[in-house]
Amino acid sequence: MSIFRTFLHILKVLFIFVVCTLFFYFGLVWINQEYENYNRYNQPEGNAIKVSSTEKNANQQVNIVERIKLFYHQAE
Repeated sequence: MSIFRTFLHILKVLFIFVVCTLFFYFGLVWINQEYENYNRYNQPEGNAIKVSSTEKNANQQVNIVERIKLFYHQAE
């Protein structure tokens, strides 16, 4: 009788584990589908301004060494 109760307890724990795992998995799939069509590169609305530039002046281009220095300076 004790072996039967232990077996039922193991099946109950396994069933709860499988149900929770499936719930978590389908929750992640649902979130992925929600954000799959989300376009995060839309043009900004309102009074947005550009806050950084890679050129010193419109006529003078930045050379590659200065661009690398800027890259490492910003720690990207």
